[in-house]
Amino acid sequence: MKKTSLISIAAVAAVSMLALAGCSSTPATSSAAGSNRACVILPDADSGTRWEAGDRPALQKGLTDAGFEADIQNAQADPAKYATIADAMLTKGCGVMVLIDHQGAGIAVAKKAKDAGVPVIAYDRPIAGADYYVSFDNAVVGQLEGQMILDGLKAAGKDPKTASIIYGSGDPTDGNAKMFLDGALSVLDAAGAKAAFTMDGTWDGAKAGTLFEQAFTAVKGKVDAVLAPNDNNAASIIQILDKNGLKVPVSGQDASVAGLQNVLLGKQTATVYKPFQLEVKAAIAVITAVLQGKTYDTAGKKLSDGTPYVSVVPVSVGPAQVKDVVADGNAKAADICTADLAAACAKYGVK
Repeated sequence: MKKTSLISIAAVAAVSMLALAGCSSTPATSSAAGSNRACVILPDADSGTRWEAGDRPALQKGLTDAGFEADIQNAQADPAKYATIADAMLTKGCGVMVLIDHQGAGIAVAKKAKDAGVPVIAYDRPIAGADYYVSFDNAVVGQLEGQMILDGLKAAGKDPKTASIIYGSGDPTDGNAKMFLDGALSVLDAAGAKAAFTMDGTWDGAKAGTLFEQAFTAVKGKVDAVLAPNDNNAASIIQILDKNGLKVPVSGQDASVAGLQNVLLGKQTATVYKPFQLEVKAAIAVITAVLQGKTYDTAGKKLSDGTPYVSVVPVSVGPAQVKDVVADGNAKAADICTADLAAACAKYGVK
């Protein structure tokens, strides 16, 4: 029997979504139809992010295969550099700008592009004023994280209504963070769960560790679960839990190596897996429409500010699904299965 990967499962949902959408014959802007060049700005090249290793080559190949010219540059986590790159790109000429926001830098760039008649696609992170937003379904990401907490509490025999849960969230300057949190709260609130302590939002793992230590002290060490917004935060939180001899349900997202290791070890309940290949595929479809001078039909789905929203379905990954992430090519068994993970990898068939 042919093995079905998590990407193929998610792809079915993504294809179903894309099948509902399509291109209309109405031109997006007059400038889009006359240019074959897609200008893409990545936010950073940090070792813990996917942009250089994943999205850049996938976008480059997808755009080239579609017959377009690609100019992909990285802002290196510098908002000033982000603006400088954008100015140079616009001077050279862009048929469309694909922006991954960094600390709000994408907002000014989007406005400048729009003023120049260049359509803007916000990729992965929302940007005010963009023509389209392409990302995973952020509400569903949050819902999956909230469900991880409920599943973990149930397995531990604890009632969410009385459990001491510490809530964390992502950086408030990232528009996705609120959507993740709102999605999680929709699940937790429905179950009667309440926060014993709410941490400030951050994507910085080290800062998350400091914030969690403060939260841990505030609740006097009584922690039954932690809503962590991503694997990076979760890893720092888990280190502190380990130090205090605790193992409680912890959520996460990104299916990072550290996150997958913690899932296998039972220190993190699960992680939300977002195969970047599916997001790239959706983005290429929208870019193609825009560069052909057409609008892309999102079947009525929009952000709260009215931006047309093309969403891709994420997947929750527990210990039994880690091997499928490896099979998809988005993690390497050699990286995950270090000496202290050997037994867990063998148990769950990660090889």
